[in-house]
Amino acid sequence: MTASHPFPRYVAIGDSLTEGIGDPGPAGGHRGWADRLAEILAEGQPGLSYANLAVRGKTSGQIRTDQLGPALALEPDLVTVMAGMNDLVRPRYDAESVAANIEEMFARLTASGARVATLTFPDLGKVSPVARRILPRILDLNDRVRAVAEQHGVMVLDVFPHPVTTDPRLWSDDRLHASPLGHARIAAGMAHTLGLPGYDDWAELLPPQAPVPALRALEADVRWAVDHVAPWLWRRLRGRTPGDGHAAKRPEPGPVTSFNH
Repeated sequence: MTASHPFPRYVAIGDSLTEGIGDPGPAGGHRGWADRLAEILAEGQPGLSYANLAVRGKTSGQIRTDQLGPALALEPDLVTVMAGMNDLVRPRYDAESVAANIEEMFARLTASGARVATLTFPDLGKVSPVARRILPRILDLNDRVRAVAEQHGVMVLDVFPHPVTTDPRLWSDDRLHASPLGHARIAAGMAHTLGLPGYDDWAELLPPQAPVPALRALEADVRWAVDHVAPWLWRRLRGRTPGDGHAAKRPEPGPVTSFNH
C-alpha cells in the first residue's frame, strides 16, 4: 500500500514516452509510465483524478502550445512534464529554444500552485547506434533541464547516471521507446522522486545476460534499421510525424479505475 500524498489530481503532458508507446495496454491502446504512476498514486489516494494530454511525436514547442493551457485549466495538484526528445533528433536543433519552452512550462505550472516533476534523458547512444552523435545534445539539455528545474522548484528524476536505463531490456524493439519493463522502472523512479516509500530500488541492475554473438548482434542491427529506421526516415522526408491524426488518450480527468486500454 502506497503512503498517502497531497496529489488528488494528476495531469501528465509530453510526447510518446508519456503517452505510453512501447507499453501495450491489456485491452488495446497504450499504458505507459504515467498510467503506471497514476496507479501507484491511486493506492495512497483512492479518489485520485488523472488526465494524460501527451501525444506522440510532439516537440517541446508543440507541447507548450497545445498541452500547457489545457493542463493549467484542469487545476492539477501534480504535473509531470516530459519534453525535448523529438527536438533532440531533428537536424535543426535549437537548444536555447527547447530550454525556453521547458522553462516556460515549469514556470507557469509551478506558479499555478502545482507540484511539477520531470526527468532527464539517458545515454541513447548505448541503446540505438544512430543516437550516438547526439550525446553532446543530451548532456547539454540535461544540464539545462536540471538548472531550470532547480530555479523553479521542479523535482527531477535524473535517469542519466544510472546504467540500468540503457539496458536493452528496458527498451522496445524500435530502440526509441521504453518497453513495459522500462515504463515500470520510470514510474517507480518517479514515485521515488515524489517521496513515496518503497521505490528506492527503481534503478537496481537487472541480472546479467549472456553475451550476444557478434553476427547475431549485426543481424539484429540490420533488421532494426530496415524495420524502424527506414520508415522513420521516410516519414521525415514526407514531412509526416507519428502524432499526425492522434489526440490525447485521456484529455479529461477521471478515476484510475476507468482506464480504457
